[in-house]
Amino acid sequence: MKGVKITSCLKLSVGCFVMLLSGCISLPNSPMSPTPRFYLLSTINEAQVSKKINITPGLIIGIGPVKLPEYLDRPQMVTKDKEGVLKIDEFDRWGESLDLGMARMVREGLTQMIPGSKLTLYPWNPSLAVKYQVNLELVQLDSELDGDMFLVAQWTIIDVQLSKTLIIKRSEIRTAISPQNYSGMAKTLSLACTTLSSQIAEALAAIKTPAIK
Repeated sequence: MKGVKITSCLKLSVGCFVMLLSGCISLPNSPMSPTPRFYLLSTINEAQVSKKINITPGLIIGIGPVKLPEYLDRPQMVTKDKEGVLKIDEFDRWGESLDLGMARMVREGLTQMIPGSKLTLYPWNPSLAVKYQVNLELVQLDSELDGDMFLVAQWTIIDVQLSKTLIIKRSEIRTAISPQNYSGMAKTLSLACTTLSSQIAEALAAIKTPAIK
C-alpha cells in the first residue's frame, strides 16, 4: 500500500514538472511577450536625387545579386556597440531579406538618376537583353544606434553581352543614424543606398556605350 502511495506521488511530481517545463517553453508565445517590429528600406523621392545622369537611352541594366556577410544574413537587425560587440535583436527585424532590400533600393535610385535606362533585378528573365550587370558585396555594415552607420561595399559592373568586367570599385559611406533607434537605422541605410546608387550611376555614365538602334 505504501508503494502505491509513493508511486502516485512520483507520478504527480513528474506531471507537475512537465507542466512547468511546458509553461516555460511556451512563454515567448504568451500575451506578455514583446511583439516583433518589422522595418523596410524606404523608397527615395526626387528631392533626394542631387542630379540626373544621361546615359545611352534604352539600356537594360541588371542589379544584383547582393552578397551579405554571414553575420548580417538574417532577419534580425544587427547593431554594434562602441566595444565592437554585436547585438542581434529578436524583436526588431527586417521586413524582407536585407540583400533583396538593398538591391531594390539601388534599382530605385538608378531609376531616378538615369531615367533613360531600364532596370531589372537579379535573377531576371533570360530573354531580356541585359547590357550591364551591377554586382554588389556588402563587406561591412556597422550600426551604432547612438552614433554612426558605416557601410563598406565592393561592386562591379559587368558587360553581360561581352562577358567582361568593366569596373571594380569600393564605396565607404559613413552617416549619422537619425533618429537614434531602429527606425532611424532603416532610414539611414536607405540614404546610404541612395549615395551608393549615385556612385554607381556616375560609373555607368562614364562607360562609352554605342547608341542602341
